[in-house]
Amino acid sequence: MNRMPGCFLRVCVATAGASVFVAAGAAQDAGKAVFSVGPQYDTTHVYVASAGEMDALVTSFTATFGGSAGKRGLADVTPFPSSALSQVVLTPVGPLSVFAFQTPVPYPFGEERTGYLVTDMDTAVKAARASGAAVIVAPFKDPIGMDAIVEWPGGVKMQFYWHFKSSINPELEAIPENRVYVSADRADEFVREWVSFSGGRVVEDLRNADAGEIGRAGETYRRIRITSGFGKMEVLVTDGHLPYPFGREVTGYEVPNLGATLAKAEVAGVKVLAPVYRSGGRESAILEFPGGYVVEVHSAADYGLRRR
Repeated sequence: MNRMPGCFLRVCVATAGASVFVAAGAAQDAGKAVFSVGPQYDTTHVYVASAGEMDALVTSFTATFGGSAGKRGLADVTPFPSSALSQVVLTPVGPLSVFAFQTPVPYPFGEERTGYLVTDMDTAVKAARASGAAVIVAPFKDPIGMDAIVEWPGGVKMQFYWHFKSSINPELEAIPENRVYVSADRADEFVREWVSFSGGRVVEDLRNADAGEIGRAGETYRRIRITSGFGKMEVLVTDGHLPYPFGREVTGYEVPNLGATLAKAEVAGVKVLAPVYRSGGRESAILEFPGGYVVEVHSAADYGLRRR
């Protein structure tokens, strides 16, 4: 089974009718539609191989970050018949949806990294197309709503979802980062099109960031930070020469005390794949949870206004 970290459809509490969240300072064109609902509804989606791995992942994730897990269920959530165990985890640092498929996974499911709740599926898909995205899975019904998958320049795939019946996710204590690795050939195009669709803004475009952040100490790379109603996004522009595990993580979680979080993670059986690295007013590490879910964890997230 494909076990890429951060993928596939969500089955979780979400709201179709909640008020739209707009990130502080996000640039909004007059009259431009905003499709985001809030970062508390933007989930990272994770495949695991079995119910046992799901148990281990959920237990260690909540032990590390707090929060709680919803009821586990069996669902058919693709356009073609399939079956998957699914469970949502709500934590103060971001939601997670975990899936253990009982049947083969229809293509291209498993390649999208996150699920973003949108206010209106049809118009969001049209707007994404107009902004340059390819709709690789057209909207379809699942048991509780509608879903679609889009792909942006650089191969960045994500899911849009909308629910028939609204419900409420708690607000987050810290907004996670969607960590997007792209090539220099596609970075500007991706950023331009994502900002156009999301109504967000670039808050930092640092062309000489410390590449020790991605395992290449003594070098520099380009790092772009974006905020929008969909939350935070960190675009890491590289030549693809990345030491393991960098590039495998799709989400970065902000915590108030990295040392305390790593201590909890160690007790919970989480592996440290890349030790603490300090750079730019921030310290971070890369962890692997049971089931193969790789994440970045950081404290003192630096979403400043620098451009160099």
